[in-house]
Amino acid sequence: MPILDIAGIQDLLPHRYPFLLIDRIEVLEEDSVVALKNVTANEPYFQGHFPGYPVMPGVLIVEAMAQAAGVLVLSKMPDRHSKTVYLATVEGARFRRPVVPGDQLRLEVKMLHGRPTRAKLEGKGYVGETLVAEAIFMCVLQDKAAPQ
Repeated sequence: MPILDIAGIQDLLPHRYPFLLIDRIEVLEEDSVVALKNVTANEPYFQGHFPGYPVMPGVLIVEAMAQAAGVLVLSKMPDRHSKTVYLATVEGARFRRPVVPGDQLRLEVKMLHGRPTRAKLEGKGYVGETLVAEAIFMCVLQDKAAPQ
């Protein structure tokens, strides 16, 4: 049974379809999170990436890792509904195998360093036991903007 289902994720993150890229949280610990993304053929980006050979864009795999990181960071904050987590930097991103429709992408993210306003994290993406992507990235935490 997941730790957080889609409703729980949406309670923490501002992302919504088609840009919410994680489906559930399987593990949520003090300094790590495991999230799942079910990759389906009806994802909007597959129409153009690539026709006849759909491949999940690497930048979206990194974004999915960052969303999992956002859940990790925000889940610990008592005032989480007044904060937003932004992706600030990406280092050493490596893509080892294409992620295609039918795959279940398991995102394992661990905190390397954390401060009140920023965190450095390491993310790895797996399909089954195969490492498909990895990156180190930094997220920053800011107050939510007032509605316009």
